[in-house]
Amino acid sequence: MTLLSRARESQRPNALVRDEMAVEMVERIGEEKLSGLRMGRHDEIALLMRMKRFDDQVRGFMARNPNGAVVHIGCGLDTRFQRVDNGSVEWFDIDLPAVTGVRERLIQVQTGRYHCLGKSILEDEWISEVIRCKPRSFMFVAEGVLEYFEQAQVKALVLKLKEHFPGCELVCDVSTPFVIFLDNLHIWVRNIKAQIKWGEKNPKELESWGEGIRLLEGWNYYDNERAEFSKSVLLKVLGPLWKYSGIYRYRLGEGE
Repeated sequence: MTLLSRARESQRPNALVRDEMAVEMVERIGEEKLSGLRMGRHDEIALLMRMKRFDDQVRGFMARNPNGAVVHIGCGLDTRFQRVDNGSVEWFDIDLPAVTGVRERLIQVQTGRYHCLGKSILEDEWISEVIRCKPRSFMFVAEGVLEYFEQAQVKALVLKLKEHFPGCELVCDVSTPFVIFLDNLHIWVRNIKAQIKWGEKNPKELESWGEGIRLLEGWNYYDNERAEFSKSVLLKVLGPLWKYSGIYRYRLGEGE
């Protein structure tokens, strides 16, 4: 769904984002094979806004750390590296082997700075490959993935990143339990076999998980710049309940 949405948006005259590689991938797969995955325009805009915010966060990190390393957790078929590459960043895309197998058939990257790892982020096998980039600064990006884990798994992962990559940055979605309830209801209505599990009433809750974890900045969907989205009656009525659902950047501990 995200791939098709990026491709469709890229062909609009006033596109919020442009992803020419997504267009090429959809053409190679065949749009007719993806037709059953179309999203409503409101959901599509929310997804694209999220993607753009994550892209901007990575660009900001690279501006501060031109030779840094970015680790994209649960990359799926995203082409963020191609969208934001600054010519010097070391990049790791991580997802399960079944996903990276498809990815490698569709996406060819001609640089030794890019690495695609077919690993589970919840296991430890990926750490030895990524940690070789020290003493580079690290940013971990988790877009639309952590909410499918249990809270204990998310907490264990955050503490693992803090332990092995002290001072790293983490950018991820955090939703309130109310929003998770609505999302799961939406998923059930669409008969999608998935369930969202993790959420926090306040994104600052992560600071209590370990010493040195600090929330640096955040953005939520109610504070948006897209006219089609801001006109949503649902958001106008329930806006305060969305207050803490958004994208947040954390620093995990102090650097070495």
